[in-house]
Amino acid sequence: MSDDTRGPNFTGDNGLKEVHAGGTVFWDFQASSGATKAKLAFSVNSDDDNAPEWNVTLYDAIGNEIWENFRSKTEVVVDFPGNTPKQFKLEVICPKGARYDDRVHVNVTIISDAGSASEEFSAVARQSIVVLKTQIDQEKVVAQSLMAKASEGERDIYAVLSPIGLRGYVFVEGMNTDRLHEKTRDIKKARSFIDGESSIEEISHYLVPVSAVVGIEEGDLVELVNGPFKGETARVQKIDQDKEEITVELVDAMVPIPVTVKGDSVRVLEKEK
Repeated sequence: MSDDTRGPNFTGDNGLKEVHAGGTVFWDFQASSGATKAKLAFSVNSDDDNAPEWNVTLYDAIGNEIWENFRSKTEVVVDFPGNTPKQFKLEVICPKGARYDDRVHVNVTIISDAGSASEEFSAVARQSIVVLKTQIDQEKVVAQSLMAKASEGERDIYAVLSPIGLRGYVFVEGMNTDRLHEKTRDIKKARSFIDGESSIEEISHYLVPVSAVVGIEEGDLVELVNGPFKGETARVQKIDQDKEEITVELVDAMVPIPVTVKGDSVRVLEKEK
């Protein structure tokens, strides 16, 4: 934005912003006219002519609506008392039917006796990551049900993440949060969505593969959860970090025989004291 205060110019927030379907973004900026009265002209364009229409509104510093794109007028006259700059807020609401990467470009032009200046504000539709509460220990059941629904009708669900060790929650990625809510209505083990959104940065640590032997130490008392010794209790004797395997001895065996199993084949019952 120009720093020239002799004629019309813009200062403050501008540029491209990301927003999810049904979400809202704002730009706070200041405009100077170089005169006591100026005309503000608007144009709103999308990259795809068939995309749903975005809602664009301009407000003054105290929240009064100055212009809205569903009106027939594309220009408004604004007073600049004492030829002083005015503060504005531009609001853009992404349509709920928006697709990934749909874009809108809002061009604002200020025209006065001192000249003219223009600024463009753009927004792009991006997916949301929301957190869904589930019944404890039913996270995978809910995740599988959601993925089954992902192929039904509109593809509103992009991905579902049920991290190991995170009980009672799953992460759901999609474009339209309203449709995500609808998809869960008949899933009995699903509870409710937590208000707000998450981000890829906040959940990135769940995306890194975790070794199956993390949290297991020599001397721990474990239960074998699969294989021929399923249900047996054993004591950890050795851990192979590279192979993600552990060697255990069955507690109730007549003769202590070492058994090597994968780290995800056991459940820790009691830590070594």
